[in-house]
Amino acid sequence: MEILHKIEEIRLRHSRPLIVYWAGGEAFLGKKGPVLTTGEAYHVFGEDLEKTLELISSYSLYAFEEELKQGYLTLPGGHRVGLAGRAVLEKGRIKILRDINSLNFRVARQIKGVGERVLGFLFDRQTWRIYHTLIISPPQGGKTTLLRDLARLISDGAGIMGQSGQKVGIIDERSEIAGCFQGIPQLDIGMRTDVLDACPKAEGIMLMLRSLSPQVIITDEIGRAEDVQAIAEAVSAGVSVIASAHGSSLEEICQRPVLGELLQENVFERLIFLNNNKGPGTLEMIIEGEKGLPLYSARYGGEERAK
Repeated sequence: MEILHKIEEIRLRHSRPLIVYWAGGEAFLGKKGPVLTTGEAYHVFGEDLEKTLELISSYSLYAFEEELKQGYLTLPGGHRVGLAGRAVLEKGRIKILRDINSLNFRVARQIKGVGERVLGFLFDRQTWRIYHTLIISPPQGGKTTLLRDLARLISDGAGIMGQSGQKVGIIDERSEIAGCFQGIPQLDIGMRTDVLDACPKAEGIMLMLRSLSPQVIITDEIGRAEDVQAIAEAVSAGVSVIASAHGSSLEEICQRPVLGELLQENVFERLIFLNNNKGPGTLEMIIEGEKGLPLYSARYGGEERAK
């Protein structure tokens, strides 16, 4: 069935129809496949959610309490299950989620080769240093997919004009880049890559700098003040940083207090903009950070090239 090859999310919501999502579309599911109306769709109830939780936790949900605090579970193969329910608080912070009423299965699809198109813009051809890079797109715009493939390419040395691979450190706070299951990466992130899974970005960056001597640090969705300080430490230590952030334009990013500070200080030497115009990960523009010059623009047919 064609729909199976493009599904990105499977949503189970208590007392509501079972829905699958893909880029630009959705479908209700009945017992025999896609249906047109909610009346024909299979409706999810409490016993469905309970049974699903038992299966994905191997009947040991208590063993996943740390992940439940973050609102997700990671499955073999790098797939993730997001959860919603009643938050139990302790000292103002989420202790655990109870009474789960919604599950979101996010299908991990590794797309190899997506980083090849941009890699030539991301390194200094004299020193072979990777430029500090920020990838910007709306949610589900392909940021994580691109980060993962850049990690693989840089780590393996593929596409860097004959240069050997570099040591890459991934801070994977939400277990999305490497898709770790029980600490083991389920996706190909390169032979010279170390992963700190489920680790806060700022703490993870500092740990990497102290103990794992990375040449390149990769992390997803920066935006907190402590992220800025940790990135500054990495830059000062001579480590290249590739990160991502939610956003739809440079103006929007600049207006945010934390990201705006990084951009004003010209920390990022390359800005990559993605959109969903032709599906997730559509390359829109690559900008040279300090000068603000476009190195690539899809708007003009992509005729601008790496300098």
